Amino acid sequence: MAEYGACILGLRMSVDMGVQKVFVLGNSDLLVHQIQGEWETLDLKLILYRQCLHDLCQRFQSIEFRHIPRIHTEVVDALATLASMLHHPDKAYVDPLHIQIHDQHAYCNVVEEELDGEPWFHDIKEYIRMVVYPVQATGD
Repeated sequence: MAEYGACILGLRMSVDMGVQKVFVLGNSDLLVHQIQGEWETLDLKLILYRQCLHDLCQRFQSIEFRHIPRIHTEVVDALATLASMLHHPDKAYVDPLHIQIHDQHAYCNVVEEELDGEPWFHDIKEYIRMVVYPVQATGD
């Protein structure tokens, strides 16, 4: 039932904003198939929700629903967990979170080139071997 409520809320907001074309990604296989009319809605409590969704869908120029398996929504789950941990006063502005996808591991993006020509881990390796900080090593 929560999936229907979230979908109705999102579509109502889209209608209010004047959106004409909607692409809905959902992790509820049941909801996606029911709203597309592929599966029957037998639960009496859900029939009214389905009808409300059907009525909302008529208000768009085009609308498409697609099921995303839960295994592919781990980033969404993590963001929802983080959002639930935020404590902020009413009317506070929360900066948007920008997510970038890279072709390599994140640590490769922050490691700077070493001036001495040695690999980035050279100083660490020398410290472990000699148990003395190298002369050129910094507190960082």
